Amino acid sequence: MVKVNAAEVLRAKLSSPRWTREHVAMGTNTDPYQRAEGRYQLMPGIIRALADSGTPFSILTKGTTMSRDIPLLVEASKRVPVGLGVSIALLDKEVHHTLEPGTPSPQARLELVRRVTDAGLPCGVFIAPVLPGLTDSAQQLDDLLGAIAEAGATGVTVLALHLRPGAREWFAQWLKREHPSLIPGYRQLYGNNSYADRRYRRRLAELVKPLVRKHGLEPKVARDAATGVPGAEDDATWPSGALPVDSVAPVHRVDQEQLTLL
Repeated sequence: MVKVNAAEVLRAKLSSPRWTREHVAMGTNTDPYQRAEGRYQLMPGIIRALADSGTPFSILTKGTTMSRDIPLLVEASKRVPVGLGVSIALLDKEVHHTLEPGTPSPQARLELVRRVTDAGLPCGVFIAPVLPGLTDSAQQLDDLLGAIAEAGATGVTVLALHLRPGAREWFAQWLKREHPSLIPGYRQLYGNNSYADRRYRRRLAELVKPLVRKHGLEPKVARDAATGVPGAEDDATWPSGALPVDSVAPVHRVDQEQLTLL
């Protein structure tokens, strides 16, 4: 189902006197640059409607189709605060092919980050999901953070795998098919929970912290550490550049529940 009149409906909603120009977040639940966007080209109209109304917005994607709209995003950023984020989970092409079939490769997403930042726009990167036992070694994370920094990312957030109902069942089947030896470890880490064991998340954070600093990807100022990342633990922060931060009214916390409904 494609709502081909999305831009027109949005423009009408934004013209309401009740609209107070809150931050609109796209991609926090469903990627706006899925394959269908290449055919229907709805995002240009949506971006124009938001910019014309003076509404700050952010886009989170793993789809490289966003590169088509970079000139439009540059123009929009001159009128409203714009935040951009790209999800890059790993560099291993084989794991990527089995885990995220049909999605752009990690190398293509790194090129997207480079194009965005070369255009003078901010671009934060979500290293998500980190897969316990598969993509969480110090060397793997160091290599990935190095590649992200080289692409010009303005910040990074590292998040362990989050298994919501639906995704949990699919991932269990994938793990059983591709890496059955890891099943006992995942049962111990996750049990019946959506989040990995807190001790594992703490170890991951301690592992990543010096690597993020090494590659110059830590938050530059306090206002960049906004919390409320959908699908993440409460203290997870958005990477610098992924939110439309205004120097006058910086965003410190994003309502997680509201974002997941968008």
